[in-house]
Amino acid sequence: MHDSSALSSTGETASPPAAGRSRFVLDVRQSLPAWKQSLFLAVSLGLGLALSVAILWVAGISPIDLAGELAGVFNADSLRGVLVQAAPLMLVGLAASLAFRIGFWNLGLDGQMVFGGIFAGAISIYQIGPPSTRLLLMGIAAAVGGSLWCLLAGFLKLRFRVNEIIATLLLNYVAVYFLFHLLYGAWQDAKTAFPQSTPFQPFERLTDLGYGINSGLLIAIVAILAAAWLIHYSRIGFYMRFISANPSMAKVVGIPIRAVTLWTVAISGACAGLAGFVNVASQEGRLTESYADGYVFSGVLIAFLSRNDPIVVAVVGFLIAVLFITGQTLQVFYQIPFTMVQMIEAIIVMSVASSEFFIRHRIRWIR
Repeated sequence: MHDSSALSSTGETASPPAAGRSRFVLDVRQSLPAWKQSLFLAVSLGLGLALSVAILWVAGISPIDLAGELAGVFNADSLRGVLVQAAPLMLVGLAASLAFRIGFWNLGLDGQMVFGGIFAGAISIYQIGPPSTRLLLMGIAAAVGGSLWCLLAGFLKLRFRVNEIIATLLLNYVAVYFLFHLLYGAWQDAKTAFPQSTPFQPFERLTDLGYGINSGLLIAIVAILAAAWLIHYSRIGFYMRFISANPSMAKVVGIPIRAVTLWTVAISGACAGLAGFVNVASQEGRLTESYADGYVFSGVLIAFLSRNDPIVVAVVGFLIAVLFITGQTLQVFYQIPFTMVQMIEAIIVMSVASSEFFIRHRIRWIR
């Protein structure tokens, strides 16, 4: 905590106000105990959830009905749907959290998922490789596709100083319209004439592991464990923490900032590309127009709530999948539009972001 001579938000010592004047002063916190950080996060998240419940109540869903629907998600059939939905959510959350760790705001998750699906779809459509290795090749191609699309934004930032928020968001549109070009053109299913590709072969689909759990969840768990090792036990993870804490000092001591940034951006894009592969090879079974829609907000929300920790990403991804499945139930039985579910996600994102502000800053009233 700071006294009256604490640093202000500009890094300078807060000067006393003129006599007779009172005002608010914003100070930068030098440190805050972990339990207080958790308390700020819990309170902000609670307020966001309370506001979401109030909005749904006004829309005609009482808190009791909402609690009943949430409890119903954990029956056997609904839980299978939650686990299938959790796999791509974990992967996009992991993609966002890895990029955020080095201060790279990757908001191009949708576009990277699109190119992951396109690269995987190309392996299927052009029948590259023998059937026994086709699924593996599709997964590798998806990771490469997402990685290359994310690296494009990283290159623009490092070479031309293009803000990555703008670059990744705009590249989403390029990716989506390129997908439309394929689905309305060369890759369109001739039998149905719908904007979708021909169905994947059975050996090109992700199989069930038993109890209705899709193998896409296994891919997500393996990626999360690999990312946890990378962050906590590898040299590049140490470099990532150093760059995040003090970029100027990292540059002075000779840490290869550009190389670490590009490697992290590539891995982030690969995770998003794998999320696209999981969707098209399990839930969809082919390329469609909307297999990557709306995942960017979910990825950002998962990264914020997990504080960029890969293991926590798995837990939060599962909870967001519960929210998704509950939202689908509300759409069917209560006629709630999906945009309201997205609005609730946005409310939670803003709530968590506000907690980050209060964790890093302190507002004082001085006379």
